[in-house]
Amino acid sequence: MEANEAQELQENAEHGEHERTLRPVAFTMSVLAVLVAVTTVLGHRTHTEAVLRQAKASDTWNEYQAKKNRAYDTDLANRLLHDLTVADKDSAQKDIKDWASHKDKWAEDLKEEQNEALALEAEVKNAEIKANFFDFGEALLEIGLVVSSVTLLTRSRIYWFLGIGASIIGVGSVVWGMLIK
Repeated sequence: MEANEAQELQENAEHGEHERTLRPVAFTMSVLAVLVAVTTVLGHRTHTEAVLRQAKASDTWNEYQAKKNRAYDTDLANRLLHDLTVADKDSAQKDIKDWASHKDKWAEDLKEEQNEALALEAEVKNAEIKANFFDFGEALLEIGLVVSSVTLLTRSRIYWFLGIGASIIGVGSVVWGMLIK
């Protein structure tokens, strides 16, 4: 065996040893990439949920306002019929009684609409808080992935450990976001 061949075998053995020591880093990076993808989807879905609930809350407030306007208009009409001289007093009194029953129903509806809108707004705030935790977790997982990849370039495991540390905090943020009710 020549000197060059011996040196080449030694270099291949060392290269193989580096590959074996870097396999955990590569595996960690693969896992982190999957976690980033899952966290991204969770964050996007939660943001979408917040937007949809905000639209529903706006619709509910619009219904509330429409019923409130209707009740106000009916009250004005009642006052006018009561205060003005009308040709057919019996018909005016009948209209006033009919509108009074509508007014009572609308008053109940207003309370229900208001409570529903406030509940939806609370759900929007909750979804936004969850989404913030998912976004923070996603950022930390991406940072962990990138920092871990530096290990492949430098062969220094300190970057792998730093990446794992950032990723653990990121996973904690995602889990915390999932636990929020």
